[in-house]
Amino acid sequence: MSRKLRIALVLLLAVGFIGYRYWRDARPPEAGATATVAGKATPAPPRMLGKIAFKPCTLAPQLGAASVEAQCGSLPVPENPALPEGRKIALNIAWVPAKDGGEHAPDPVFMLAGGPGQAATETFPSVAPAFAEVRKRRDVILVDQRGTGGSHPLLCKSDDEGDDVIDDSPQAARIAAERCRDALAKDADLRFFTTTDAVRDLEAVRQAIGAEQINLIGISYGTRVAQQYARRHPAQTRTITLDSVAPNTIYLGNDFARNLETALDLQFKRCAQIPNCANALGDPRQQLNALMTRLKADPPQVTYRDARTHEQRQETLQPGHVAGLARMYAYAPIAASLLPLLINEASQGRYEGLMALSNLLSSGLADQMAHGMQLSVICSEDADGIRGDPSMASSLLGNVLVDTLLAQCAVWPKGERPADFHQPLKTSVPALLISGELDPVTPPSYAEQVLQTLPKGRSLVLRGQGHNVIGAGCMPKLFAQFVDGADAKALDASCLDKLAYTPPFTSFSGWEP
Repeated sequence: MSRKLRIALVLLLAVGFIGYRYWRDARPPEAGATATVAGKATPAPPRMLGKIAFKPCTLAPQLGAASVEAQCGSLPVPENPALPEGRKIALNIAWVPAKDGGEHAPDPVFMLAGGPGQAATETFPSVAPAFAEVRKRRDVILVDQRGTGGSHPLLCKSDDEGDDVIDDSPQAARIAAERCRDALAKDADLRFFTTTDAVRDLEAVRQAIGAEQINLIGISYGTRVAQQYARRHPAQTRTITLDSVAPNTIYLGNDFARNLETALDLQFKRCAQIPNCANALGDPRQQLNALMTRLKADPPQVTYRDARTHEQRQETLQPGHVAGLARMYAYAPIAASLLPLLINEASQGRYEGLMALSNLLSSGLADQMAHGMQLSVICSEDADGIRGDPSMASSLLGNVLVDTLLAQCAVWPKGERPADFHQPLKTSVPALLISGELDPVTPPSYAEQVLQTLPKGRSLVLRGQGHNVIGAGCMPKLFAQFVDGADAKALDASCLDKLAYTPPFTSFSGWEP
């Protein structure tokens, strides 16, 4: 698949796992971003967890943050459940043991990554500090969902590295999907890489490690996996923590444009409430609308310095660059605080910052998404319910994502979806739901919707936060307390009141004091 098209899609789609540490500690990815065997000394004998043999490994992140020492193993499972003796998928599994010295609880925590298309072993280092408290008593298990990471990844390879034009037309997307489909179908049946297949894999891992019950924490798309697992295996599910909640009832893609508009309005409102910001930068919303109109009519050629290579480059600034950057920065308020300044600069004809940051962000994200797996999930589970919204036609995202997904899904193989897949989860399993007030993709209203059928559930909204909030403020402590006690309603969450809003930049010197 065209790298430029993949970049456009990654920036527009729900990249569900932007760890809070990325925005604080972002740096170029190190070599060996996947799990690697630690050291070159004589290999240690395998360490058994149930029936699975593990060896020492290092989980190295793709986006900043520190590496994590772990134990890595694999479990072969049938690609097609109806053919148990047929082709196998070796699930890539990492075991991050509980810290030594404390009581070791028998029910581990399974972390489920977002996307769809991200791998648990690759994204965990970004949020590992948020698991420090829970690891005092419990192991953490990371299973790369089939089609991601080390579990037979469905990667759509690039074929036009030299092309600087982003063609986000539905026809281009369809052609790219056909090419990717044909390449991947040589050694994968793309119908069997869905959430339902992933739930079956998780249960196989649970049985293999010998855990009677497990605790699930899903982030963004991972909350869908957690809800589907809890529905199919309630007796084996001790607790579920849903961070940035995606209700079963939604169809991925339908609300992206509207949710972004709401989040940007809330975030830009902060500038209007700070006199120095309003005086220096004006109205970011009005300036953004004017900028998008200008780019659609006459996109400029921009000379800028590549932040990774430090070389001078020239490229056409397209509306998709700005829409994608605004959406991804809106995920994390610490990054969104730059948007009013960047938009103000562009309104005065200085586009270098927007272009440089758009390319820096896309180069860091495009290769971490297994786009083939993403299409297998969305086309099987959501395509028949995706609808364009005429009222959003003039919004920042418009209906381009809906049109693109429908074009791709028209040619992508589809797996079976259970009849109750999009029904609300109704369970007495203890549940903790957490949302960022300013989340541009899974707003707090989503969590409130899911909460209605969870009698042992509780929803917490983190003030001033965006997407993926497990690491914000005292949330790691509350998360550990919930997993220990399995009672969300008993938590004293008053410590979250200390969370503060991120002030906007009024210059490149820093935040407004």
